[in-house]
Amino acid sequence: MLHRRRLRLRTPPPWWPSNEPWPPRHRPGDWRWNRARVVRRAGFAFAFFFVLVVLGAARLISWIAAGLPIDLPRVSSIATFLAIAVVAVGWLSFAMRRFGVPLGDLVGAADRVAGGDFSARVDEHGPRSMRVMARAFNSMSSRLERQEQQRRHLMADIAHELRTPLTVIQGRLEGLIDGVYPRDDARLTQVLRETRTLARLVDDLRTLADAESGMLALHKEPTDMAILAHDVVTSFADDAAARRIALEDRSGGDVPLVEIDPLRIREVLTNLVANALHHTQEGGRATIDIGRRGDRVAVTVTDTGSGIADADLPKIFDRFYKGQSSRGSGLGLTISKNLVEAHGGDIRAESRLGRGTTITFTLPIKTQG
Repeated sequence: MLHRRRLRLRTPPPWWPSNEPWPPRHRPGDWRWNRARVVRRAGFAFAFFFVLVVLGAARLISWIAAGLPIDLPRVSSIATFLAIAVVAVGWLSFAMRRFGVPLGDLVGAADRVAGGDFSARVDEHGPRSMRVMARAFNSMSSRLERQEQQRRHLMADIAHELRTPLTVIQGRLEGLIDGVYPRDDARLTQVLRETRTLARLVDDLRTLADAESGMLALHKEPTDMAILAHDVVTSFADDAAARRIALEDRSGGDVPLVEIDPLRIREVLTNLVANALHHTQEGGRATIDIGRRGDRVAVTVTDTGSGIADADLPKIFDRFYKGQSSRGSGLGLTISKNLVEAHGGDIRAESRLGRGTTITFTLPIKTQG
């Protein structure tokens, strides 16, 4: 383990300053060495003050041996010198115990984090300022550790989602080349469908990455949400009719304009309506309701479908999270959440197992300038 850590540290991390030597002069990751360094420096300081005390005592003895009169000024100067030395030693001892050891632990833990060990934590002890620093460091390490775990899970999920359509495409093409499948439109259509699945997944990943990094470009314009919702309902009308699901637009007539990117919010509505129809059984109902709530416009998509279990409800906006009956990449609701928040809105879900789901998002109303 130590050997692998040293191998990792042969090259500096990306954030390391270009004008600083790597590796640093001290031993990265060894918190015991940092504490020993603090103790060693304290020992040097104690030795220095001890020498001062010895010199002061020797000076006093030399005066006595030389038969010099020990008058009040000489005694006062020696006593003052010794008192200052004793106070300095006491203060140094207190300061090293209160500040030096916690600071050494903090430096050692920071070195471990720099080496990629995000599990490093420090004890929150010492004076208040050191406890605040230790608490902040532990919070930072925890966030870095969670982000590293999320990154690894994300990479695994992406690989899994890409593998399925790629496998289908590869198998179909190899079958066509080897003559196992006839080279007809039906086979080519299957390959085309899988390539569209790949393209949609890549677009979703790009949108999600841009939204989470704050780099998503929004082209806002005054938009009538009622018209936007009506267009989305119209686009799903045939699908809902084929499945015998009543899809209704209940938007009010007094919905004010909102300053949004209509393409992005249309994507949000499309995701929510598609999910509602997918989880609603034949003979069920899905509705869109838009109205004003104070200084915001609220959009509610409700279905009478299977609902979501209480344990799963907090996870539905997580990346790649899919319920047992879900299909797709598991990015739709995550993208919807990021798009709504990029517009300054919020989104929440309410559901009861077997009684349907309601998802509501709000957007700030356009301010008149």
